[in-house]
Amino acid sequence: MTPKMDVRSKEDLSLVYSPGVAEPCRAIAADPEKVYDYTIKSNTVAIVSDGSAVLGLGNIGPHAAIPVMEGKAMLFKRFANIDAFPICLDTQDTEKIIETVKLIAPVFGGINLEDISAPRSFEIEQRLQDIGIPVFHDDQHGTAIVVLAGLINAAKLVGKSLFDLKVVINGAGAAGVAIAKLLKCVDHQNSSECIAVREVIMCDSKGILHNGRDNLNSSKQEVLTFTNPNNRTGSVKDAIVDADVFIGVSVGNLLTTADIKTMAKDSIIFALANPDPEIMPEDAYKGGAAIVGTGRSDLPNQVNNVLGFPGIFRGALDAQAKRITPAMKLAAAYAIADFIPHPTRESIIPASLQEQVAWKVADAVKEAALK
Repeated sequence: MTPKMDVRSKEDLSLVYSPGVAEPCRAIAADPEKVYDYTIKSNTVAIVSDGSAVLGLGNIGPHAAIPVMEGKAMLFKRFANIDAFPICLDTQDTEKIIETVKLIAPVFGGINLEDISAPRSFEIEQRLQDIGIPVFHDDQHGTAIVVLAGLINAAKLVGKSLFDLKVVINGAGAAGVAIAKLLKCVDHQNSSECIAVREVIMCDSKGILHNGRDNLNSSKQEVLTFTNPNNRTGSVKDAIVDADVFIGVSVGNLLTTADIKTMAKDSIIFALANPDPEIMPEDAYKGGAAIVGTGRSDLPNQVNNVLGFPGIFRGALDAQAKRITPAMKLAAAYAIADFIPHPTRESIIPASLQEQVAWKVADAVKEAALK
């Protein structure tokens, strides 16, 4: 916390506290929108977690989640000059989390939900969309936006149309479901403004999601309304046969070189499990993959949420947006992709520490919000 002015004299104190502080209070009471002019609300984000799905560590609880939320707060400040606060809640009760976020919302310009397990995370985010400030589950949409950005440039590089891609997603948690929705333009108000891939097949630890399975939770059942149109069955290895794209948000060491050989020519692999990808790049390339991205910073084409969330919230805050819409998400994806005008096999997406990305994303998101 850094004060915006120094308090050295009695006059200073009388301005920033009693009696002077009463003036902005009166102004805000008369016009609540003035809160954005006179307080920290216009530049403040709460990073809210219950510690139930932290990194790849699982349900480690709110205390152990604090370092991750602190790290996220640091990245908000570093890349978008946003003051973000780690708020780790000592409850995993959906109703209590929703109530708590509503109760603390007045001081914040946005809420970043983080590391909350699926499917509770879907319900929590959905039910908080009407609180007057953007509520954004970064594990879902941040990942999906950066994946789409990478896919836009990868498809361009291999000469394939996004419209014609057959995509297999392994991992039906928060990130996997959000990626599927974004790639199929689900929830997008105007389909002419987005590009939907031809087909998405989603898999979980038990194989392909299909209508014959009786062990699907509500979010997986919803996914089936816009994926696997031919109701294919089998394992993830069956699913990727002739597929153009594999996106893994699941577990490491899942695929082999032989598996990649069954995919379509010039396949695109985003193996995002950390620290061990679903398949290492060298093994994927041996199988005929044209482009490989991972979640690791020590390998080319790192698909990292830091390319998305700072700029997305910066743009939303600057527009004083009430929510983050599908159009804003799409604008963010294209802004990230456009940052690399001439993609190559090892450079389809900006480097995670490329400082100007956030501001390009912010401008695009703000413009979409104001429209």
